[in-house]
Amino acid sequence: MHTPLVRFVRFLAVVTLMSVPSSTFAAPLALDAAKAPFAAKKPQDVSLHGDTRIDDYFWLRDKTDAAVLAHLRAENAYTEAVTAPLQPLRAELYREMVGRIEENDTNPPTKKGEWWYYSRTEQGKQYPIYCRKHRSPDAAEQVILDLNELAKGEKFMSVGRQVVSDHGHLLAYSIDRTGYRQYQLRVKDLRTGIDVPQSVGQVSSFTWSADSDTLFYVQEDPVSKRSFHLGRWTLSTGKQAWLFDERDELFGIGVSRSLDGVYVFCSSASKTTSEVRALRANAPLGDWRVLVPRSTDHHYRVDHRAGLFYFVTNRAAKNYRVMTAPVATPDESHWTEFLPHNPAIKISDIDLFRDHAVVSEREDGLPQLRVIDLRTRAAHRIALPEPVFTAGLSTNLEADTATVRFSYQSLVTAPAIFDYDMATRTRTLLKQTAVLGGYDPANYQSERIWVTAHDGAKIPMSLVYRADRRVAGPQPLYLYGYGSYGSSMTASFSSTRLSLLDRGVIFAIAHIRGGGELGEPWREAGRMQHKQTTFTDFIACAEYLVRTGYTQPAQLVTSGGSAGGLLMGAVLNLRPELFRAAVIKVPFVDVLNTMLDASLPLTTAEYLEWGNPTIKTQYFWIRAYSPYDNLRAQAYPSILVTTALNDSQVPYWEGAKYVAKLRTLKTDSNPLLLKIALEPAGHGGASGRYDALRETAFDYAYLLSELNLK
Repeated sequence: MHTPLVRFVRFLAVVTLMSVPSSTFAAPLALDAAKAPFAAKKPQDVSLHGDTRIDDYFWLRDKTDAAVLAHLRAENAYTEAVTAPLQPLRAELYREMVGRIEENDTNPPTKKGEWWYYSRTEQGKQYPIYCRKHRSPDAAEQVILDLNELAKGEKFMSVGRQVVSDHGHLLAYSIDRTGYRQYQLRVKDLRTGIDVPQSVGQVSSFTWSADSDTLFYVQEDPVSKRSFHLGRWTLSTGKQAWLFDERDELFGIGVSRSLDGVYVFCSSASKTTSEVRALRANAPLGDWRVLVPRSTDHHYRVDHRAGLFYFVTNRAAKNYRVMTAPVATPDESHWTEFLPHNPAIKISDIDLFRDHAVVSEREDGLPQLRVIDLRTRAAHRIALPEPVFTAGLSTNLEADTATVRFSYQSLVTAPAIFDYDMATRTRTLLKQTAVLGGYDPANYQSERIWVTAHDGAKIPMSLVYRADRRVAGPQPLYLYGYGSYGSSMTASFSSTRLSLLDRGVIFAIAHIRGGGELGEPWREAGRMQHKQTTFTDFIACAEYLVRTGYTQPAQLVTSGGSAGGLLMGAVLNLRPELFRAAVIKVPFVDVLNTMLDASLPLTTAEYLEWGNPTIKTQYFWIRAYSPYDNLRAQAYPSILVTTALNDSQVPYWEGAKYVAKLRTLKTDSNPLLLKIALEPAGHGGASGRYDALRETAFDYAYLLSELNLK
């Protein structure tokens, strides 16, 4: 089934693009190395709303089924056999990537109370080591958390959050050993190095009260993974108390503390609406109060300074404004405008310091930092030097300061950390990430171009390439995209990407609608009933790159992950002839079936991003693009799908079902590969830094092979 818009997009398949001969898809990888595994068909009727759908691979959802695991192992064996000739290239890429990083490295320390906190890495070790030093002269280093020690005997290790108590003696932290993003709370006494006995269990967020004895925490439903339960644990008594349950399935909650330490906040939020409760941090047994009751489509965030609450709110302000109110009367009738709404500028957040506020905002698709003197209201932006970049606040642990720490990087400039004096407007470079191996940013060039979409909208696109490898005609190009949840794809630096650029590949990011690059209207134009716009925007970017001679379909590869995997699946169904190859990572491709199963993690909260398919109209929004449901008999490019058995964000079976069904439909002879992490791994892949580089080397070797580059 296709909407008129989809039919229109297919009609726009320009003759020059459709005329690419089938020989351009002749795969460099040898497919006779092994026979592709075909999953058994076990038809299951999943019809709804008069729409007949028979799902032959629904059975792949049961990972306790020996037949399912056998099929997944067969897929891995097939992928390994087909890509075996790429092992030397993978090894070469891995050596290059490791060779560019400073393996023994230390981050700039950040002050909190009597201590300076920092992290460091050691050569050969997968994980960071978190440390601190007392501010006294010649203080010795104290290791507060060594993930390498925690990871001994484990195949996955991730730290969710870590917060030191106000008196500095206790560290609350959470760890995940499986990749399923179920984090276990721990509290370590930093004076003894011993964990405090407790039974809180799994948490999604937590923060200390001012007494350093009370920990507020949020727990999630073990099945749906919706964060819904706010609790309080008093360490000295061992008592736990229930405080609040969020009962609306569209909402999840999180707990945090204001930068000045005065208030603890519990925020309930859906994709479009929020509500904040507040409690004075020095009265942990006190009553929480709702600051502004929830109302449909009113989304706000709160911070505190000097007796005022600061609200970043979209009330009568699509791209947000900042309002203040006295602590005693936070309701909207007592709001005073601090920063007005500007339709051209999206206000993301505000951080409050002793005499200044720093506003994180976005204009023309680029992030900016605006500093406001709270005594005079004089404002200025921190000057950022390049036309394409990303910047944002770094770790700032104290409000009583005139110095703010921020980070900066671009497609050609390695990440840098600065301290910025907000009064004198001077900056101090604390550290720039070293790129070993003789990297010279002068050898690389970035561009920012604008592409006209089918409806006339201008889509920003960021590109980077090695200047001396730029040729007059088309050349290999890697196009990346996401376009969901209002998330902005930043023009950030990647030392691993140099392995592509140095081989003559152009890298491009399409900042398509559904993302947040151009504010809330940009997000809304690519969600719910407008989701097709995300896909047509990406196609417009690919067509532009071909039409203007940057590349050609035989040299154009693409990639996206999670909701970006949905993007890949939808685009390849619409315009497969535009691309040479695609890497589709942890892909959300079985959209309709997943959104119809409210028992799955995250589903109900996602109703406000994609739609609720139990409602007939919204069902057909999703039905029109759901990649799994729209696979059909046609030639597809070479495709590598990667996923993980323990992924809680996008279940493994989405990628597995997609590959199984596509194998029976595609009319080409191009590789179709599934690589699934059966050992513990998560939505973001492997947890160790060296393991993550090996995964990247695998993906790059595949793409370079498809581009006939070594």
